[in-house]
Amino acid sequence: MRAQLKLVETSTPESIVAEDPAAVASGAAAKRSLLRFLTCGSVDDGKSTLLGRLLYETGAVFDDQLQVLERDSVRFGTTGDDMDYALLVDGLSAEREQGITIDVAYRYFSTAKRAFIAADTPGHEQYTRNMATGASTADVAIILVDARKGVLPQTRRHSYIVSMLGVRRVIVAVNKIDLVDYDESVFHRIEQEYRKLAGALEFLECHFVPVSARFGDNVVAVSDKTPWYGRAPLLALLENIEAAPQSDDAFRFPVQWVNRPHLDFRGFSGTIASGSIGVGDRIIALPRGRSSRVVRILGPSGDLDVATSGQSITLTLADEIDISRGDVIVAASAPTAPQRHVVARLLAMNEAQLAPGRNYVVRIGANLASARLVALHHQVDVHDYSEQPAAALPMNGIGLATLRFETDVVATSYRACQTLGALLLIDPHSNETVGLGVVEDDVGKAVVPTQMWTTRLATGLADFGVLPADAGQSELAWLAASALVTTLIVLALSGSLAVSVMVGLADFVVRPVLRVLFRSTWAAASRRRAAVRETELTTDGGGI
Repeated sequence: MRAQLKLVETSTPESIVAEDPAAVASGAAAKRSLLRFLTCGSVDDGKSTLLGRLLYETGAVFDDQLQVLERDSVRFGTTGDDMDYALLVDGLSAEREQGITIDVAYRYFSTAKRAFIAADTPGHEQYTRNMATGASTADVAIILVDARKGVLPQTRRHSYIVSMLGVRRVIVAVNKIDLVDYDESVFHRIEQEYRKLAGALEFLECHFVPVSARFGDNVVAVSDKTPWYGRAPLLALLENIEAAPQSDDAFRFPVQWVNRPHLDFRGFSGTIASGSIGVGDRIIALPRGRSSRVVRILGPSGDLDVATSGQSITLTLADEIDISRGDVIVAASAPTAPQRHVVARLLAMNEAQLAPGRNYVVRIGANLASARLVALHHQVDVHDYSEQPAAALPMNGIGLATLRFETDVVATSYRACQTLGALLLIDPHSNETVGLGVVEDDVGKAVVPTQMWTTRLATGLADFGVLPADAGQSELAWLAASALVTTLIVLALSGSLAVSVMVGLADFVVRPVLRVLFRSTWAAASRRRAAVRETELTTDGGGI
């Protein structure tokens, strides 16, 4: 069941007034929480300018940086005589020349209440994969909307990716409100439009702020140019918004390294993905299923009695059991069943389409496993979030698919544990990352029977060399259509249904075999011609 969208009224503007310096000096600042957020939205919505303004207003820009900013604003700026705060974030020469963000830029700043790690992500559709990278570690998303343009398709795509990657709290900043004369009706129209969009997503909180990143309206303090806006400015929202982790309480520990410094010590090192563990607790090592007991927990500063989620530790066990990199240690009281089939929501990140029948190397936790995409259930239309049938996922396409692993893997739903619910798909030939995914709640959900059958048939034919190695359902459909045409032609000429069916079946089998033989003969002839040519070049000195 989808979560209920909640519009939350936050603290008043006075909440951002600086705290008493004596309180800060006494150690209150040392207890500040950390918030990771990203800025996203369509191209030219002002993401970099807004983050640059936040850095400037919170004192994170030093005097020498201001001098460089003033000089660069004259050379690269797009704001006339004003300082272009986007240049504080856009550091690549290509970004400054084109006036767009290309790569993810991470910036750090803090206030008396909180420390922040901000990711400025690109809005251009071509760099959607970079935006997804920034969203993968964020607690909160600031989604910018140009007040003049409203909600655009890329705004919808970014909102869906943010929700898909587990960000449940968003702030919608209606930027460039100054360019529409601070019109209240424009702000409320965009707010209502985005509320309808957010109803299809799983956001827990959704806040709306009218801002002018260029002039600072409602960024740090409430602007007197928007008297109709009675809520908190952007910085106050960031200081007070909750950033609760999503993972459940079950202990899961992906093994990143088998620590063996000498014969008398064998430990298993990694970072706890979820839950907690104590000395003496019973554990199970997956996927093999062997059980043991925790003898020691070693942290960076020495032995620990208990370790919790997010801590990097080394475990030693009472029994000598076979555990290697990529295995997962879980609590015996809450075991997880290894899987061969996983249903995941995928985002294609490369020009090479994600298609059924193709093999990938999948990274899940600390494990690398070979898998085949056996079924593509649907593709998501980013305009209305409807589910449409598709033969493959193009670049930036989002869809639901089933992956079949060659070996048992430990996977959980992304909602239960992000570390063991996140997937990276890698092309085994080019080693390029071609997609990312999140495991759905129903990990072992059954695939569409007809789609599974056709994919398996195409896979089997490819294994015997009848079809190309990357063949999928489209290749199989082409063969079936050719055989059907042959059957109809023979039926029209002979009038015999039995004969026509037999000829059609023979066409279905013989056509790809002949193609394989022709391809092999052609390749052999090409090699012979190349050898003859090389001999001629060597003989007449052309190869020297």
